[in-house]
Amino acid sequence: MYLKTLYFGLISVLLITSCKQASQDQVLNQDIKVSTNKGLKDWSSLPIGGAVNISKVLKDSKLDSITHTNFNSITATNDMKMYALVEHDSIPDFTRVDSLVAYTRKHDMRLFGHALVWYYHVPEWITNMTNKKGAAWADAYLKKYITTVVTRYKDDVVAWDVVNEAFADKSGEFRGEFWFNTFGKDYIEKAFRYAHDADPDAKLFYNDFGHERHPEKLNGIVAMVNDLVKRDVPIHGIGLQMHLEMDTTEKAIANALKLAASTGLLVHISELDIIFNTRDENAKDKPKITTLTHDMEMVQAEKFKQVVMLYRKHVPKAQQFGITFWDFNDRDTWIKPFYDLKEWPTIFDENLDPKPGYYGFLDGLTTGLENATE
Repeated sequence: MYLKTLYFGLISVLLITSCKQASQDQVLNQDIKVSTNKGLKDWSSLPIGGAVNISKVLKDSKLDSITHTNFNSITATNDMKMYALVEHDSIPDFTRVDSLVAYTRKHDMRLFGHALVWYYHVPEWITNMTNKKGAAWADAYLKKYITTVVTRYKDDVVAWDVVNEAFADKSGEFRGEFWFNTFGKDYIEKAFRYAHDADPDAKLFYNDFGHERHPEKLNGIVAMVNDLVKRDVPIHGIGLQMHLEMDTTEKAIANALKLAASTGLLVHISELDIIFNTRDENAKDKPKITTLTHDMEMVQAEKFKQVVMLYRKHVPKAQQFGITFWDFNDRDTWIKPFYDLKEWPTIFDENLDPKPGYYGFLDGLTTGLENATE
């Protein structure tokens, strides 16, 4: 009943809003559909990114086409993470990253590095060596690893997520995992300084999720960032992942963007997708949505439009690093296997065709900000 009420309410809002701009939207969508050589990036004044598995892109001509047609910024979903580069020993395997670099060079795309330090899937051999040799060894290895990776790609990677998800899921407390347990919160400063030393020109980001749903987490992240800035730690941006749910309020999204922008740093919506179900463990008894309807697609389209308009409104142009979609098609989305959900969280469907969300997002790129509500 909750979900039905939510969707009927959202659909009502959508219909009222869409009636006001029906003629403009019809003209815009027609222009887009006949401009087959144009993609999202061509209609945007800010960078539009896609996160990809480069092996899939190179093996699938349709995925390849929609990738380089729509995006001018690329992030690797997993290929640049520590567990992918040094899974078994200290000698990095750069094969997949080198192919990604070649792809971005070929299509003149910005390459965003993700992510140097993450608590998840720290290679077992690193934890074993730390247990044997202590924190000093881990510090030396962290410096060597960051220096090696950042230096290798300094001519191609313009910015890095240096530290990813250092805070607990729903609070302003640091996550008690390997890096924190080894160094305390100092590992964050170490990582930023090591990355800056390796490439002084790269923009360095802290990246996390849940800012829009958990204000205490957002406040903790902003406090940490402001402290780093105050102590001249080289940090240049905040990544807001924005793995949203359909019931995430406009006010919550706006608040996260405004608070991130208040730091004066670059703001990157770094992993955008929008799901219909909930990931909340406290809501396990809620019925699962297992069928996608046209009405649901239209409400989702309005949500994508809302996100980009709020970003344009609340993040000053000089701080707009861009918006990146994570696994931007419903076939390859990480959501379904990770949460074991039937879901449709992206702007392309399972056949790699644009959904209403694609056009909703594009509408948000081109609609005048006088129409933004929050």
